[in-house]
Amino acid sequence: MKPFRFGVQVSQVGSASEWRDKARKLEDLGFSTLFMPDHFGQELAPLPAIAMAAAHTTTLRVGSLVFDNDYKHPAILAKEAATIDLLSDGRLELGLGAGWMRTDYDQLGLPYDPPAVRVDRFEEALHVIKQCFTGEQFTYHGEHYRITDYASWPEPVQQPRPPLLIGGGGKRVLSIAAREADIVGINPNLRAGEIGLEAAKDSLREQTDRKVQWIRDAAGDRIDEIEIQMRFFITSVRPDRMKLAEALAPTFGVSPEEALESGAALVGTEDEIAEQLHRRREKWGLSYVVVGDDNVDEFAPIVAKLAGT
Repeated sequence: MKPFRFGVQVSQVGSASEWRDKARKLEDLGFSTLFMPDHFGQELAPLPAIAMAAAHTTTLRVGSLVFDNDYKHPAILAKEAATIDLLSDGRLELGLGAGWMRTDYDQLGLPYDPPAVRVDRFEEALHVIKQCFTGEQFTYHGEHYRITDYASWPEPVQQPRPPLLIGGGGKRVLSIAAREADIVGINPNLRAGEIGLEAAKDSLREQTDRKVQWIRDAAGDRIDEIEIQMRFFITSVRPDRMKLAEALAPTFGVSPEEALESGAALVGTEDEIAEQLHRRREKWGLSYVVVGDDNVDEFAPIVAKLAGT
């Protein structure tokens, strides 16, 4: 089993000094990684934000959770990612996904292709990005991307490349992740293009069990090399976990006890959450835990207790 580490997904700040202080605080509290989402709402642009966070810290890793493949040509993203990895002395984790949030596409007038097309394009992009990180000249002619006699520069500090994080909720993307990624992020299935009731129900324990099995089946012998990551959206350190569970249960259509075991939830006292994470690591292989910015202070004691163990 891999040791626990913890990340935080951050989106909103009001000033440069607030951003610097936030990054330094995460580092001081023992969080491994600052992650940025890749959307067009009230979030900072991820690449300049993580570059600045890296510039004002020394050990904090930075990354994306996750870059939407449809928003940028993969060779351009690879060059920018390698630059951040170089300038951060090798602290980048490159999160990639096929794209899902319908409102982003609609607002920018981007075509929202069927999932199969977006995933086909994503698979090609993975090939391009990996080739770019080698620094060697290559040619690639796929259905969606055409690269001719191109050598990307600079080369990243981390070799053979920065860790690739692929997040997904469906069988095909999770299978690709199991074969290609260093970190596999288990998400709800977001085929509806939004985080709604369908996505909430897709994070229940039974569905998460199935997703973990997809990953194991596709990974084969390399399963022990993979970190399993989950972003927890329902998080609360509190003594009355059942009270919250009783409020959540009707949404999921399950019992309060089953709601607490959802792959989206971490609720309870510090000891109860620590025990739950140990069980999930044993059952699912989960070792990389990501919470939201609002949960940093309450999760700091859990990070202090579990990180690296």
